[in-house]
Amino acid sequence: MTTPVVRPKSPYFSSGPCAKRPGWTPQALENAVLGQSHRGKASKARLADVIDRTRAILNVPADYRIGIVPASDTGAVEMALWSLLGARPVDMVAWESFGSEWVTDVVKELKIPGARTLKAAYGALPDLGQVNKDHDVVFTWNGTTSGVRVPNADWIADDRAGLTICDATSAAFAMELPWAKLDVTTFSWQKVLGGEGAHGILILSPRAVERLESYTPARPLPKIFRLTKGGKLIEGIFKGETINTPSLLCVEDYRDALVWADQVGGLKGLIARSEANLAVITAWAEKTDWVDFLAETKESRSCTSICLKIVDPWFTALAADAQAEVPKRLAAKLEKEKVAFDINGYRDAPPGLRIWGGATVETADIKALTPWLDWAYAAVKAELAVPA
Repeated sequence: MTTPVVRPKSPYFSSGPCAKRPGWTPQALENAVLGQSHRGKASKARLADVIDRTRAILNVPADYRIGIVPASDTGAVEMALWSLLGARPVDMVAWESFGSEWVTDVVKELKIPGARTLKAAYGALPDLGQVNKDHDVVFTWNGTTSGVRVPNADWIADDRAGLTICDATSAAFAMELPWAKLDVTTFSWQKVLGGEGAHGILILSPRAVERLESYTPARPLPKIFRLTKGGKLIEGIFKGETINTPSLLCVEDYRDALVWADQVGGLKGLIARSEANLAVITAWAEKTDWVDFLAETKESRSCTSICLKIVDPWFTALAADAQAEVPKRLAAKLEKEKVAFDINGYRDAPPGLRIWGGATVETADIKALTPWLDWAYAAVKAELAVPA
């Protein structure tokens, strides 16, 4: 193929850390509260400010608590699992790598009595109708490593007795989250808003708070996981009094992203930007014979972690190790050209590509990328195909 002429202005399509918001420069951090105690008035005010901005943009109900916690989304999920589970049986719903990690935590580490695992292969969703409303349930809203999201929350009962614990790290700010259906929600701002990493967000419904204050797990809890003291919620965590020392530089970066999000139309604007990116990939895939979505149904396709499989008969006839080499080489070619970074599929997923389509990625860059994908695939196939 002829080498494409137009290049993406920004070649950053990583699924985490994700692309910075358009127009970002280090000067965006010049007002960060640095060199001061995170317990000081100015620092706590900044932390409280980003909590308030998060609530406003995501439309989080006023009686839900929002806290900044350590260790990114992973820390937020682990905090919820260790602090809340055990009061009821739990249904673990997994269809990709991170959901499977939570299964490992609950089944092998916490060993919660009555834990059930509802699993599906990459590209599919489990039968969500099997979730028991009397059980707690742990699930990812969007499978970052499979590109499969739940289409809706209709499967979550309004009269449920159990808690819903939702890892929403690649969904928050790009998909509608039905708060009435979610009791615990976690994410990290280094995903859809492209903020710097290391911190997570934990959002608790009143039902989750009631569980925390009425149930004491029969296991030791590390300090970094403790959300209660004397049987009561530590309210300061949800007002900017973090458990450990946060990076105020990272917090400032998140604040900058939240300001930008408001400027592009808030949640509706962010969702529209991400869905527009998915639409470009969809239109390209429909006319491209060597690639298709990993997600089995259109309704479950992610608009953030857009995962693709290679369906060319030449490719599918290759041995497994040879298949894995193709997207690796394709990604390397585009990285060498500085056209796209980090688009190889996740290491545990079927061989393919993963292109981040979150709101900080410009749709024009996605459009510019697609001819390069065709070019790179043709080049790799020519290199590896055995002459007749």
